[in-house]
Amino acid sequence: MSCDTLGRAPRQRVAASVLVGAALWIGAGIAQAEVIDLHWQEGRRFERNLPIAAGKFAEICGPLEPGHTVRWSFKADRAVNFNVHYHVGKDVRYPVKKDQVESLHGDLVVDARQDYCWMWVNKTATPATLAVTLTRE
Repeated sequence: MSCDTLGRAPRQRVAASVLVGAALWIGAGIAQAEVIDLHWQEGRRFERNLPIAAGKFAEICGPLEPGHTVRWSFKADRAVNFNVHYHVGKDVRYPVKKDQVESLHGDLVVDARQDYCWMWVNKTATPATLAVTLTRE
């Protein structure tokens, strides 16, 4: 083993430790976030009040079929980042994406069978609360 190889090994171990530590920290943050399965109440409606811890997110996800339209709305007690998204392989597609909004509404017209997610991110230092309504038409 050369001196150069010995000199690099400790740096590589430190780099690996930093990566593992970062992954654990990120994983811990995700575990404390609110992820909710979308279950339609009375077959067509979903309503929920959601707390969002400071620096965390809340997400509602569920499968939708082509031909469905989901009318959605929310009102938060502070500005949050909001998006509706779905995944195609490793790509994330955003039919809606807005930063720093307290309320918003719209219609999601489903053109492909996907698991769609409504997501709110609280980037403030204090907890947020929001009321959300989804109606499938």
